[in-house]
Amino acid sequence: MGQQDSGFSAGTVLLSFFIGGILGAGVALLTAPKTGEETRKMIKEFAEDARDRAGEYAGQVKEKASGFVDKGKDFIDKEKNIITKAVEAGKEAYEREKQG
Repeated sequence: MGQQDSGFSAGTVLLSFFIGGILGAGVALLTAPKTGEETRKMIKEFAEDARDRAGEYAGQVKEKASGFVDKGKDFIDKEKNIITKAVEAGKEAYEREKQG
């Protein structure tokens, strides 16, 4: 059988795992046998940790995205130069044929 493309990027998969982890930890906190004060404290700490991780993840995604944009620009510039040279060579060949 051939390999199928699921249509999900690596970033989407990582974000899904991150959100799933947050939800799982939240359920674990809420179902743990602790006092209300302890549970609220744990939820607050967990929320702060999740916020920090989300900020780090967003920074990593931004860095990777800017890297891909830069690579894309370089690729376009390279291909543009190749196409321009090919068009110029074609024009020159046409002129030589037209005169000869």
